Amino acid sequence: MKTLLFLRHGKSDWEADYSHDHDRPLAKRGRKAAKRVGKVLAQTGPLPDGIISSTAVRALDTVRRAHKAGQWTTPIRTTERLYHASSTDLLAEIKAESDATSVLMVVGHEPTWSSAVSQLIGGGTVRYPTAALARVDLDIARWRDAAFGKGQLIWLLPPRLLG
Repeated sequence: MKTLLFLRHGKSDWEADYSHDHDRPLAKRGRKAAKRVGKVLAQTGPLPDGIISSTAVRALDTVRRAHKAGQWTTPIRTTERLYHASSTDLLAEIKAESDATSVLMVVGHEPTWSSAVSQLIGGGTVRYPTAALARVDLDIARWRDAAFGKGQLIWLLPPRLLG
């Protein structure tokens, strides 16, 4: 069994001074939500033993704040491939993960996150607000066997339900 945790970046600050979308920072609400996600996941689990984040400022700041608030110890790996990724691109990144990882967290953006979760669980519409966290379990032993339609959505938590 492999577990995927999908974390969408927190609410971003559209009024901030940034030169490119990639550099858009988190808003105060996004920073608070990221901390809540980190604490709740530390209390309830499962904690990731692998983390891959988009290099976008808002995604990386979200996972770093969650990481610190939850006192996670897992190193964060970054890749530009998760910024403007398609569901297929994301699946390729997941398939490349080391099989030593049991619980993989991916941190990124819409519309990819809702699309990928929907495709992994075999269809349906998934609404994915900022700073939401979803768990999808896959009945596989190796990440390279991950495929659309093989997942089961265990939960999807919007930040407002996290306290």
